[in-house]
Amino acid sequence: METSPSEPLKDPDKPFLTGPPFYLKEFEQSYRYIIDEYEVQPKDIAIFMPCAVRKPYSTSPSHQLIRMIISQVFDESQYHIVIFGTCGIVPSELETMYPYAHYKYMLGKCNDDKVKDDFLKIETDRVAGYLEKTRHVYNYRIAYCIGLFREALIRGSEKSGVKIDLLLPTKDMINRVIEEEECRFQEGSLSMDEYLGEFCDGLIRFRNAHSDLMKDA
Repeated sequence: METSPSEPLKDPDKPFLTGPPFYLKEFEQSYRYIIDEYEVQPKDIAIFMPCAVRKPYSTSPSHQLIRMIISQVFDESQYHIVIFGTCGIVPSELETMYPYAHYKYMLGKCNDDKVKDDFLKIETDRVAGYLEKTRHVYNYRIAYCIGLFREALIRGSEKSGVKIDLLLPTKDMINRVIEEEECRFQEGSLSMDEYLGEFCDGLIRFRNAHSDLMKDA
């Protein structure tokens, strides 16, 4: 398996993958590489974000909005972005590595309960594995996610015994969006103004509540 994070996004020798990626051997092999071989550099904060349809993930409009907010609150030297979801879990600097830049899938369009249940089980295990691997790599962990991704993260945290220090959006905000907004998906999108505003405010409060994070802010 090619493990170089500098691999070009479009490689004619690499197949474009469709269908649920969490079933595919390519994603299990890449996950094992990250867990068993890849050295994650220590940072004050890990920030967990869901994967995106557009590849590489950092070119996604929603990811660019989220990253912009993060950069306004924390210095780049303080945090490490980690992508998770149907891709498994991957440090963001590896986003162009095969197979992470070579698939297209949306769990939100899936109506098969078995596939959703399988995703939750597989992703819970992968999240737990990464949290365990990086138990002493980060001082704090922040996550921004909704839906099944959020549930997998919560379960992975419980399974590993490694806590998520700040989980956004809050349940109150999610419930408000469900009740008040007409959305394509029940809980809406993380790029909605309501969610992004709370995310920004939450990051600022978290930073201000931890003196060790103020030094470079």
